Amino acid sequence: MSKIAVVTGAAGGMGRAITAQLMGDGYHVVGLDVAEDGLADMAADGFTAMVVDLMDAGAIRAAFDQIGDAHGGVDALVNNAGTCFMSEFPDIPEDEFERQMALNFSAAFHCCQAAIKLMQGREGVRKIVNISSNGAYNFDVFDPPHYRASKAALDNLTKDLARRYAQDKITANSIAPAMTETPLFNVLTEDVLANAVAQMPHGRAMQPSEIAAWVGFLMSPAGEVSSGNVIILNQGRDVR
Repeated sequence: MSKIAVVTGAAGGMGRAITAQLMGDGYHVVGLDVAEDGLADMAADGFTAMVVDLMDAGAIRAAFDQIGDAHGGVDALVNNAGTCFMSEFPDIPEDEFERQMALNFSAAFHCCQAAIKLMQGREGVRKIVNISSNGAYNFDVFDPPHYRASKAALDNLTKDLARRYAQDKITANSIAPAMTETPLFNVLTEDVLANAVAQMPHGRAMQPSEIAAWVGFLMSPAGEVSSGNVIILNQGRDVR
């Protein structure tokens, strides 16, 4: 019987790569996203699409209730959903700040709450992987402060859950990529994007499949001994 993995933001560039990786590794993936058309494009054996507004805590709870009823539990959760709003401090509108925190942090928080309840009693080591960002740590790059704060909060949650559930054999890790070629590139001006890519040591942005491979590693038996870690992927750009 396949293990059950939940991937948020499944219809986005990173989400599709993570979903493909986990399905290839034998997981049945439940993909959560607000993009109904995008999820429809992903129809395949081993994939269940669920249209969910991840900014709505009640909708998250209802979705996981359905997952529990349909599959009996959850073995893995990848909190991938996120975006970067580009207003600059101090002129960040209140609504934009709230939406940034809601999608990048609060959604993951509520998904972890619901998923851990469905992980309890499952066999083996269960896994949570949060997709963070180098922006939480590298203050030389362009990321605005509400984006940085949302990702730093996510990493703090990762560490808390890792410590809290270690003896229950539930691991939690963050992956913090630098420039990765996803639709988020569209929020950047051409000059900002070109400058950011130029700072990457390999002279190119990373690919979603490369990040997804790290998710697959953490989901594999080799990843069972990793918990509470923030894995920074940036081609060595920020080594000082």
